[in-house]
Amino acid sequence: MDTQVSVPPPGFLPILGDTIKTSKPFIAAVNGFAFAGAWLLAQMCDLCVASSSASFATTEAKVGRGMPWAAPLIHMLPQRIMMELLLPGEPITAQRAFDIGFINRVLAPVPLLGTAVDMAQRIAGNAPLTVRAAKELVRISTEAGASPARRHANHLFEPVYRSRDAQEGPRAFREKRAPRWEGR
Repeated sequence: MDTQVSVPPPGFLPILGDTIKTSKPFIAAVNGFAFAGAWLLAQMCDLCVASSSASFATTEAKVGRGMPWAAPLIHMLPQRIMMELLLPGEPITAQRAFDIGFINRVLAPVPLLGTAVDMAQRIAGNAPLTVRAAKELVRISTEAGASPARRHANHLFEPVYRSRDAQEGPRAFREKRAPRWEGR
């Protein structure tokens, strides 16, 4: 039986924001083990909630595998925290993941999915052009550095300011009603 593993080819794993382009926000709801590839799935999402019983680990060091997909963690976590996660390959609790800033909320297992759906509904209720531009702003800011990110941000939000939604939002606020977003 051949157990040899080769280097995964480029594009082997679909990566949100890299090989899969999307302007819609993704929310991870972790209610169990997010180890290795499951950690990657949580890492790719824009927001992450987890049950108090969830645990997270990058276990590749324990089995001699690679983790090139973990490179973006350096923009999410401090360097020493990243070392703590990658080198020993030991699990951390949901509370520790929250404390280091990897997840947004720790919840009881029962309302976990409901909380993720509630977050999604609140995001979906916002101006779609602004949400799309904000998501892109975070990506650009992570990759470009402060000064280039500000320049990109000005270009990114110019069409938002010029949109019909930019007129609708303040009008709805003034009229004390929910805005009717057009995405234009």
